[in-house]
Amino acid sequence: MSGVESLDLGYERDGFMRALIRELAGTLEEIVGVEEAAGYISLVSQRTGDAVNERYLKALAVDKIDREQIADVLVDLKRRIQGDFYVIEESDEKIVLGNRACPFGEEVRGRDSMCMLTSNMFGVIAAQNLGYAKVELRQTIARGAASCRVAVYLRTTEEAARAPGREYYGDLSETEPVGR
Repeated sequence: MSGVESLDLGYERDGFMRALIRELAGTLEEIVGVEEAAGYISLVSQRTGDAVNERYLKALAVDKIDREQIADVLVDLKRRIQGDFYVIEESDEKIVLGNRACPFGEEVRGRDSMCMLTSNMFGVIAAQNLGYAKVELRQTIARGAASCRVAVYLRTTEEAARAPGREYYGDLSETEPVGR
């Protein structure tokens, strides 16, 4: 052995995958722009969000995750992937979450499109179970903030209508109508 295996390169599987995703997001942002890159990442995270939702449904042995469990599921999901999300505010209309640590670590800085993973995961899980969600990324580590603030609107209220963000819809035929 030449001693190469003992070198500290700062790479292990997790770090390598975060770097790979950062470069993929950066390349997309450079080639097609931030908005289009966010769109591509949204497609991937939509599918991932559906799969994650199915895992929670199966593990909880329920057909739908109820409103009281949604915030717990969102926080738990991020905890499992080494984020540090917590609930700031919670009501029937919205959940506001804070985050002290991005699962992508420092690799997320300057890569706004990577935040579509959080938006879609939160939006898909909430909408698939409650019929509707709108996710507003109020502040993000990717944009240079020290922490994140994410609002997940659960109803189509006037406040939700004014908020910038992405809307998500579940199968409304199987849920109660969303309120205005």
